[in-house]
Amino acid sequence: MSSSRKFFVGGNWKMNGNKASIDGIIDFLKKGPLNPNTEVVVGCPQCYLSYTRENLPEEIGVAAQNCYKVPKGAFTGEISPAMIKDCGCKWVILGHSERRNVFGESDELISEKVGHALEAGLKVIACIGEKLEERENNQTDEVVFAQMTALQPNITDWSRVVLAYEPVWAIGTGKTATPEQAQDVHAKLRNWLSENVSSEVAESCRIIYGGSVSPANCAELAKMGDIDGFLVGGASLKPDFVTIINAR
Repeated sequence: MSSSRKFFVGGNWKMNGNKASIDGIIDFLKKGPLNPNTEVVVGCPQCYLSYTRENLPEEIGVAAQNCYKVPKGAFTGEISPAMIKDCGCKWVILGHSERRNVFGESDELISEKVGHALEAGLKVIACIGEKLEERENNQTDEVVFAQMTALQPNITDWSRVVLAYEPVWAIGTGKTATPEQAQDVHAKLRNWLSENVSSEVAESCRIIYGGSVSPANCAELAKMGDIDGFLVGGASLKPDFVTIINAR
């Protein structure tokens, strides 16, 4: 990993938690100790954004798990970047495989959301990744490059984007890409950035891995040269999350 890229660990709580369990997470994050060389951001349900932000130490970021592509309007059930900022939060997770594959969000819609979030001043964890049948049909490169190509026109400031490669077949399944499989895709993504954006962005952009990351496998994954951190699901709800934050 380049010394210019700060290790980054995101925790995606998904649709989990209440104030009592969030208090427990805040407690183990406060106790840590957390590696000061790792940037930590937690993604919480939108109804708990303010509560989490008010109670977590300032150095830990808070992300919404989704937002829409416009500032306000007749979009029942949606949340805007302006609202996220009004809750005191600076991050949003966009393009997660569950948004793509459960809720049917297209590459184009995700790109528009990313563009508006950046325009509104948020930082973005932008997720990409292939499904099991795509991996088995040797379509990984084709799928992730198509997702990147869709994102690119709306990314105005790459310094505020963290890319999360999440092979869908490894999320919540207990199957993890081997360190070598993950490194291979990360290296190809960095090369794509070099060829399609710039060598500077390729060198500076953090590309993190998500997919059944655990205390047992995080240290080996963290050794890979193009893996700049993790996006962690279920494990981010447990004290083991501290071990993952300290993987490097």
